[in-house]
Amino acid sequence: MRFSPSFLDEIRDRVPISSVIGGRVTWDRRKTNASRGDYWACCPFHGEKSPSFHCEDRKGRYHCFGCGVSGDHFRFLTELDGMSFPEAVERVAEMAGVPMPARDPEAEKREKVRASLTEVMDMAARFFQEQLQAQAGAAARAYLRDRGLTSATQQRFRLGYAPDSRNALKNFLAGKNVTVEQMEACGLLVHGEDIPVSYDRFRDRIMFPIEDARERVIAFGGRAMSPEVAAKYLNSNDTELFHKGEVLYNLARARKGQGRDGQVIAVEGYMDVIALAQAGIENAVAPLGTALTERQLELLWRMSAEPVLCFDGDQAGLKAAWRAADLALPAIAPGRSVRFALMPEGQDPDDLVKAGGADAFGRVLAEARPLAEMIWQRETAGGVFDTPERRADLEKRLRELAGRIRDESVRRHYGQDMRERVQAYFGSSRTEKRPWQENRPWQEAGPSGRGRAAHAAGRLAVSPSLARSALVRQSAGTMPLRETVILVSLVNHPGLIDENFDAVERLDFPHPDLKGLHGGLLDAVAHDAAATREAVVNWLARAGLGPAWEAAEALVRRARQWPALAEAARDDAREAFLQALHLHRSAGALHRELKAAEAALASEPTEENYRQLLEIQTQLRDAQATEALIDGFGVLSGRTARS
Repeated sequence: MRFSPSFLDEIRDRVPISSVIGGRVTWDRRKTNASRGDYWACCPFHGEKSPSFHCEDRKGRYHCFGCGVSGDHFRFLTELDGMSFPEAVERVAEMAGVPMPARDPEAEKREKVRASLTEVMDMAARFFQEQLQAQAGAAARAYLRDRGLTSATQQRFRLGYAPDSRNALKNFLAGKNVTVEQMEACGLLVHGEDIPVSYDRFRDRIMFPIEDARERVIAFGGRAMSPEVAAKYLNSNDTELFHKGEVLYNLARARKGQGRDGQVIAVEGYMDVIALAQAGIENAVAPLGTALTERQLELLWRMSAEPVLCFDGDQAGLKAAWRAADLALPAIAPGRSVRFALMPEGQDPDDLVKAGGADAFGRVLAEARPLAEMIWQRETAGGVFDTPERRADLEKRLRELAGRIRDESVRRHYGQDMRERVQAYFGSSRTEKRPWQENRPWQEAGPSGRGRAAHAAGRLAVSPSLARSALVRQSAGTMPLRETVILVSLVNHPGLIDENFDAVERLDFPHPDLKGLHGGLLDAVAHDAAATREAVVNWLARAGLGPAWEAAEALVRRARQWPALAEAARDDAREAFLQALHLHRSAGALHRELKAAEAALASEPTEENYRQLLEIQTQLRDAQATEALIDGFGVLSGRTARS
């Protein structure tokens, strides 16, 4: 039975070769590095006392440096155990959990089609290479020369040029007896129902052949020579051979160039990969013009337990790094993670190796940050966590991020790591100098100088993630939780109104929905319609305040402020209400003082005004720390009116 290469590739990729071999040898503990998929043993093919048999999971190969045997999963089983090739395939398929394929004439036909298409793609690559060296490719050669790529590098990566013609490639392939249908199936022509005559997809572009893991050309990337073309880079469309999100540029060469350390580097573009290779760094790959995908990340992990993701040193590069961190986080596992290397501001790997050679890039790699550090940096960048609420929000976000990790043990360790970072960041004593206090308001808080601008304006800098949090969104229309708790408590427990009528009457709520509910509540009292919760809710509904009331109660329920809800015991409700009322009054006064102090500091940045601001902030933190106790009481209280 003939097996398709795609089926053999699939089961090989699913089963580490160490799993096939491990039952027949004993791995040497001193030389083996299981986390990197690097194994050593005494050779099972010849007698020896020192381990010279080497097995690499990332390459799916074994080799004995003593007797010279080498091969893959199937060869090991056929040569050592005497299995036939179909028996070896069946054994590996069983280990992979993949059913053996039934004989499928259609599948065999498609496999023949695929084989013919790879031949067409190789013809196209040769055509583009020839055109680069012809008269039509003079400008392209000059461009590559200006980019510092030698002729040897261009030949090694099979770089080429697509002439500025609608039919140059089409006519060439037709002369080789390639049908238009085959050209279209390869993605080499633009075609469709509204296009009477198909034409070359790539025109006046430098061509980068894209190869699969077996070094067969399956697609192209083309860089436009004309600055007026909208798409600077153009990739082949998805075909039978090529699916953009499942391929990494330079994968096959990078596997060969990894070396003993097993490291692999993912950069952002073709030119970065090629420039690094020319500088002697052979183990770089790149996604194909899009953000890293899950499939591409899996390919990286098959090559290395901890690939390094390298991003350009600008804001776009940093955002791409954060997206990659979110992508990797759920899938990390023991011995499987990623690191992040961030280039100097305004430089990419191509620029760096041109200016400083491989050593300069090596220094960037040496400073690569672990995933946990990248997550922490993103969540704290530009943030000022000077209140219990903001610190609690940071902790919540970090806890939620750690919770995304599917592996239980790694999830637990991430949670512990993030707790330790928070404790170290905030310190254990209020008398200690906080991280957000280390720079004076008139000093720069960092390279961008955001601290100066933010404080001069009397505001606190926030990170992008904090700007999305509930704390900041409140100013954009969300009901403030504490004030909502006060009103919901009064509606659900109307007896509190009589007990605290003077205070209730003087309450002032800036939020329009809360202001409306407060007015409706006082109207209900004036019309003797506040004897029971049901009476108050009906009154609010008739006054058109039903949606506002439902939103307020839903917010309190989501925040788990149980003492404010109707089910809470009367004593719990009273105690929580009085505490919230006290904090509301205190916070109002302190916020007014804080605004005055910030204004004074902005207009006159003196040490005295700075100390005054810190003192008010300390008082506000103390008040808000007390408020945190109410939050804890709401979460933990189990008493209800029926208990």
